[in-house]
Amino acid sequence: MTTRQVEHEITIGAPAATVYRLLADVSHWPQIFPPTIHVEREETGTNQERIRIWATANGEPKNWTSRRTLDPEALRIGFRQEVTTAPVAAMGGTWIVEPLDTDRSRVRLLHDYRAIDDDPRDLQWIDQAVDTNSTSELAALKDNVEHAHAAESDDLVFSFTDTVQINGAAKDVFDFVNEAGRWPERLPHVATVRFEEPAPGLQSLEMDTRAKDGSTHTTKSYRVCFPHHKIAYKQVTLPALMTLHTGVWTFTDTGPDTAEASSQHTVSINTANIAEILGDQATVADARAYVHSALSTNSRATLGHAKDYAERTH
Repeated sequence: MTTRQVEHEITIGAPAATVYRLLADVSHWPQIFPPTIHVEREETGTNQERIRIWATANGEPKNWTSRRTLDPEALRIGFRQEVTTAPVAAMGGTWIVEPLDTDRSRVRLLHDYRAIDDDPRDLQWIDQAVDTNSTSELAALKDNVEHAHAAESDDLVFSFTDTVQINGAAKDVFDFVNEAGRWPERLPHVATVRFEEPAPGLQSLEMDTRAKDGSTHTTKSYRVCFPHHKIAYKQVTLPALMTLHTGVWTFTDTGPDTAEASSQHTVSINTANIAEILGDQATVADARAYVHSALSTNSRATLGHAKDYAERTH
């Protein structure tokens, strides 16, 4: 069997301990690493954890389960996929953070992997996916760490949540949001939808939505669904004013006949397009307000229709 071993590295203008902390906390990976859609911790222990990752590989959504071993003293994190996805037969590696001086570090990302049945075409597919994702992840890690303490950082990235109370069951609200293929007939602000579910609970959702000014915008998201309590998503085709948009729909029964549903967003503003979209005098605060209003309007509309659906079903 052919086992490929590859290494990627990058130099980052930040202390090694700072870089390690960001790599160790997988909860923020969808906001940091472009390929990562969602991560769930399935088991934790002393310097050990099992995580399930949903991410794109060569533009295709995939998911796998990995065991991670964390060594904060040596600034190393080992990982090994326990449950792989075709065409990968085995995959593992190590993150290594090396201090260069007090404010610079080198990050090395090592991989070893095999293809199912040692197929050379599949091995080439994995080669490309590992190279593309590793290069993207290291560049994003460098950017995020180096800008983490910048004065404007907190202004550019923000989160907010919209919530509704429902006289009905959380399952029915979940069903409404989960069945996104039916949104054009259920939601006035959705013009068209291209919806696929390549694996149970893993969805691709591309849709054209109408803004308040009548214009139509196309977005594409990958969604990870956990019946009947959560749907996490990441937009991969974004409106011009955003460089990042992730979110989570949550659905909770609060009583025998009542429920609560929330839509949480995390957004990063694209400063390069503020003047073009909002005018030369527009500020980051203006862009935040514009994006917040647009997303919140759509979320509240969806939650309102989901509430009506659940209360009628109830």
